[in-house]
Amino acid sequence: MSACSNAERKHGNGTPIRVLTVVGARPQFIKAGVVSRAFRGRPMEVEEFLIHTGQHYDANMSDVFFAELNIPQPMVNLGIGGGSHAQNTGRMLELLGQVLEEKMPDWVLLYGDTDSTLAGALAAAKLHIKVAHVEAGLRSFNRRMPEEINRVLTDHLSSVLFVPTPQAIANLDDEGIRGPHVINVGDVMLDAAIYYGSKASESSDILKRLGMAPKSFVLATIHRSENTDSPERLDAILSGLAASTLPVVLPLHPRTSARLKSFDRLLPSNIISIPPLSYLDMIQLEQNAAIIATDSGGVQKEAFFHSVPCLTLREETEWIELVEIGVNKLVGANPTKIADSLLECQTTPIQCGAISSGLYGTGDAAERIVDTIAKWPRA
Repeated sequence: MSACSNAERKHGNGTPIRVLTVVGARPQFIKAGVVSRAFRGRPMEVEEFLIHTGQHYDANMSDVFFAELNIPQPMVNLGIGGGSHAQNTGRMLELLGQVLEEKMPDWVLLYGDTDSTLAGALAAAKLHIKVAHVEAGLRSFNRRMPEEINRVLTDHLSSVLFVPTPQAIANLDDEGIRGPHVINVGDVMLDAAIYYGSKASESSDILKRLGMAPKSFVLATIHRSENTDSPERLDAILSGLAASTLPVVLPLHPRTSARLKSFDRLLPSNIISIPPLSYLDMIQLEQNAAIIATDSGGVQKEAFFHSVPCLTLREETEWIELVEIGVNKLVGANPTKIADSLLECQTTPIQCGAISSGLYGTGDAAERIVDTIAKWPRA
């Protein structure tokens, strides 16, 4: 599409706003699932196109989500994945720039804090295309995390920042980002938990396949580079999980699997390693776990949504409100803390009440995001 025809379209009579959504990793597919469904409900106002960067290139981490979550097939898959952060971001920036120059959408919509997020923000900003960032304002205050760099830079490049919590607003205010373009819509992951939670109960047979009874196991996920790329941290986490009196189910991320092999490590005998799961299977395990131990930001919240105690295998979290209300405990890579906390969680059940608490909104974040974009001035 030429620049001229794009300008005519922007100022035409009643033509839909064109939104190009960039996704590349599992958490983004989940968020896009609920927001894309809201876009499809307003076809006269908004038209969405998806670009898949290919950051998660494993079929179990990518293809299955598009089918299961009923996400429209991407307009293009850039096929970028498996390189370093610098390699991935650079290649994404180059190819996304080419796509955006051709399509010239009104908005680029981004999720979270991956390399795909940052590349999309940079490519759009350089072409003066408005950027909308979902999950804006989150901070771990650990600049050694690649995700922290990605989210900070994306926030400072965004035209509209959709934040999930009051704390996120405060974080942005501390950085001088404030005004009507910072909007607390709640958390799209709560939308997903509500919508897909019942579907998981109806369609997933993962418990039967694993031979697990409800509340009889620990669910663990380990994928962040700070944990997987350090043999000392990985050993410490596995040592802590080995002390669990309950079996530990570990869906094995491709990065973690590769590091275990390169470090010549074997998993403790109480850890049941399984391939990456579909979203509905993962929800079913989360709903039925006795405890969740994770270094994933999204899984921390999903534990809360499903009223399951969570141990975070990091020194800090973006979701500090969960720590403050006592449903999430930071245990890092300390084997003693992990072991002691696993025992404590078995004897001290919690009731989270995620929806009634209002902590992450009321489950209508996707509709609020689409409504804001649809009504935003075009000029």
